[in-house]
Amino acid sequence: MSDIKAEWEKALAEKDCEKLLELFDDYMDSIEDEETLRQELKRLGEVAVECEDPYDLLHEIGHVYAHLDDAEAGVELYKKVVERKKDDPEEYATALYYLADAYEHFGMPEKAIETYEELLKLEEEVLKNEREIALTLANLAVNYDELGETEKAIELMERAREIFERLNDEKNHMISLLDLAHFRYELGDYDAAEALIREVLRNPREDEIEVNARLVEAEIFAGREEYDKAFKAIRDALVKAINVSDDVFGLVFDTLADFIEGLFNEEEYETIAENMGTFAELFEDDTAYFFRAIAELARWKAGVDEAKERFEELYERVENEELRSVLDEWKRPKLSLGL
Repeated sequence: MSDIKAEWEKALAEKDCEKLLELFDDYMDSIEDEETLRQELKRLGEVAVECEDPYDLLHEIGHVYAHLDDAEAGVELYKKVVERKKDDPEEYATALYYLADAYEHFGMPEKAIETYEELLKLEEEVLKNEREIALTLANLAVNYDELGETEKAIELMERAREIFERLNDEKNHMISLLDLAHFRYELGDYDAAEALIREVLRNPREDEIEVNARLVEAEIFAGREEYDKAFKAIRDALVKAINVSDDVFGLVFDTLADFIEGLFNEEEYETIAENMGTFAELFEDDTAYFFRAIAELARWKAGVDEAKERFEELYERVENEELRSVLDEWKRPKLSLGL
């Protein structure tokens, strides 16, 4: 503890932002009371806003403040950086972007929109970089959608899409089509959403874009109550996600779990039971038993008495505690409160 404290104090005194970032997790974890933690965050914040490239450090500080239910204190640091960078349009644009992103990240879409609008004005009137204009339009669209203003979101994303297409920025063009598909799905316009997904899947694309396309495709099928097709789309996403990253794979797996839970709540037991085999065969560890157990749980809930014993046998073979806890949750009978 004394060694890291000494290193921390030296880095603070020297305003060595790279070293502070390197020590951040270990040093913050060593602090045991909230008052000391807040004092250290305050001292660090005063140094961080003067860093040449402060954003990674501000991100870490912001997360600790959010953990203390004080996200605003983290955002204030981004605002100070914005003020410091006002004299250089390029640096100012970068600072505005990170401030808007922080607002978005910490669940303040109205403030994010306000900041992205300011950034858009700077980009259109001063910097005139079309790709950056399109990216800001896309970020605005996502935040308007977050507020439920989906028509406005579509209008902005269409403007972004046109620019990406004109610039031959294939990746961002595909991402804008994905977002438009999701917005159309939210409005219940499933045919338009599906047409957009088809366009994405027709083109050569990165695995992560295909994963997201398959997830939106699954949403559309689920919206139409075409549950078998929705399961197939999620399975395709899961297979692709293996090649992307653990985070993306985790996102798809969580989406699948949420979908299954929704079907349990709707008592779509047969649909669940019939689709779990195709997921079980993707795994060689106890996750395979997890999916087979889900199928038997669905049959048991549907009234097949012998499925209870098969479920319990498979349940015992699931060693992963998180997967077991999911099964525990789903096997509990639903409570219904009657008047």
